[in-house]
Amino acid sequence: MADAFLKSSLPGLTARTGKVRDIYEFDDRLLFIATDRISAFDWVLSTGIPDKGRVLTQVSNFWFNRLDVANHVLSLDPSDAPLPPGTDVEPLVGRSMVVRKTQVVPIECVVRGYLAGSGWKEYQQSQTVCGIALPSGLVLADRLPEPIFTPATKAESGHDENISFEETASQIGTELATQLKELSIEIYSTAADYARERGIILADTKFEFGLLDGEIILIDEVLTPDSSRYWPADRYAPGQSPFSFDKQFVRDWLETTGWDKNSPPPKMPDEIVTKTREKYVEACTLITGQEFEWA
Repeated sequence: MADAFLKSSLPGLTARTGKVRDIYEFDDRLLFIATDRISAFDWVLSTGIPDKGRVLTQVSNFWFNRLDVANHVLSLDPSDAPLPPGTDVEPLVGRSMVVRKTQVVPIECVVRGYLAGSGWKEYQQSQTVCGIALPSGLVLADRLPEPIFTPATKAESGHDENISFEETASQIGTELATQLKELSIEIYSTAADYARERGIILADTKFEFGLLDGEIILIDEVLTPDSSRYWPADRYAPGQSPFSFDKQFVRDWLETTGWDKNSPPPKMPDEIVTKTREKYVEACTLITGQEFEWA
């Protein structure tokens, strides 16, 4: 069970395989398959998290439907892609999106509303986050005076690299960079307000966009526990490291193992797999307001 759907395979088709997702290309559309793979510190672990891909797909679909923003989703039915005859689609149900092809904008559109992660580390040294000056006296997990846009390059492998707005503008043009900044902050603010009503804090997130016939299209996954940092509001306290619904639980476990991060990571114990799945499922239920369909 723990190794379920680590890699998808459709006979006769070639996938572009990412850390946690496989993408199949057709004439005018793509088939996104969210697997149960999980990555940490730029390594894909040997054990997957059961139903993780379905959680991410269900959460993304919820937000795509809720947000008043053009997006790339055509269908959640894998049969709507021109699959080879006789393809067994059952393993793909619940973890697939058939989407429109777009010209992908090569920028990660990151929005931060709270001081956490790499932003907190930088702030302690320079009172900035990604070069943006912030007020003095902030503590870990503090809410920022207003959300900030901190773009990054899309790395094919390894870590994405933070870049300034000026660098973004030089890469994709000032007009498009400005539009993406304003749209990203608007989507984040809308989602954060909703999440707060559900008793969740959306600390930060990243969006990806594409262009289709000159229109900006929201693509990839959106506002999932993998692309966002969610905290339960009832356990939130500035100055403390917040409980998180994302894969930080796995990272924290890895830090206790003595792993050197330069060789294949150790195999996750069943207990860690089970608890990680529970966190993903809980996040899905809280965000969507519905019981997870495969729970």
